Amino acid sequence: MTDGQRVVLAPDKFKGSLSAPEVAAALATGIHRRAPGADVRCVPVADGGDGMIDAFAAAGWQRVEVDAPGPTGEASSAVYAVRGDTAVVELAAAVGLVKLPGRRLDPLRASTFGLGVVVAHALDAGAREIVLGLGGSASTDGGAGLLRALGLRLLDPDGRELDVAAMDVATMLAQVGSVDRGGLHPAVARARFTLACDVDNPLLGPAGAVAVYAPQKGADPRMMGKLEAGLANWASVLGTGYAEVGGAGAAGGTGFGALAVLGAEVRSGIDVLLELLEFPTLVNGAALVVTGEGSLDHQSMHGKAPVGVAAAAKAARVPVVAAVGRTMLSPGEIRAAGFAACYPLSDLEPDSARSIIGAAGLLERIGERIAKEHL
Repeated sequence: MTDGQRVVLAPDKFKGSLSAPEVAAALATGIHRRAPGADVRCVPVADGGDGMIDAFAAAGWQRVEVDAPGPTGEASSAVYAVRGDTAVVELAAAVGLVKLPGRRLDPLRASTFGLGVVVAHALDAGAREIVLGLGGSASTDGGAGLLRALGLRLLDPDGRELDVAAMDVATMLAQVGSVDRGGLHPAVARARFTLACDVDNPLLGPAGAVAVYAPQKGADPRMMGKLEAGLANWASVLGTGYAEVGGAGAAGGTGFGALAVLGAEVRSGIDVLLELLEFPTLVNGAALVVTGEGSLDHQSMHGKAPVGVAAAAKAARVPVVAAVGRTMLSPGEIRAAGFAACYPLSDLEPDSARSIIGAAGLLERIGERIAKEHL
């Protein structure tokens, strides 16, 4: 390649192994060994779940730390990213599964209240564009906690405020008779909310928040029945039409609450991220784009980060390759997704445990191979 030609590294995290910035750094090391003159730009990405703040911080956005209760109310802190009047808030960083004390699942107590505390902080600081990254949620509260933290009052059928501290999430949702929006944070009406997520589930039913995601949050069949009934009542109060929107079921129904009360718009997480990071401008004229994630499989085809990056590269007429932990796709499916080639770490280290432990070194070797074959 000609010295100075640009290579854009835009991988997602390798879950359980390396963060997206770490993946990009390892690939960059390998590429520079083979092509020391390459102008390598690291642009780690995420699709709306955990890792979004890391991606924006790597791009130079300001990290803001705020005290906010964790998913089960314990004292904790969270971070969000800000530039100008735009704030990116990651649900997982505030009330996600990773924030549960001792990682102990608590499906009937976990809520999104702490997320609302973070959003309120961003609004108080002057943010008027709020991007909510939905993913990695520990709760199934329909966004009720988020909205309560922003000033929404939950009332029983007689108009009395619910004593939410005395009941679990499912019971609370089931007992809501109406809501009072009068105390909502005054900046809510002036702000624009975008939900960045990679799922299109509705709130209720066999493809909804409870049926699909509650088991991984620790809910057994009895709990799932209570949560589904609670969400059904919550939907009847805020508007059943919102419950049917794709993405309403994201993050335990947080999407629904944000749609119904905050007037939010649902968008693909990776599309939002690439737009805010001005990725089309960065990739324009590049010699190569490298993306990837831990597992490139059929689920990746539905809004995951690498496919979004591939689409953006294709639009700029720049070739793109994938460096992944493993792939479950055939060569034809890989090409159809827009990749010129795919480089799984499993080709170098078939033992998955060893691959996870040694991912950084393996990615450096992959980087060398990519430079050799494509630059």
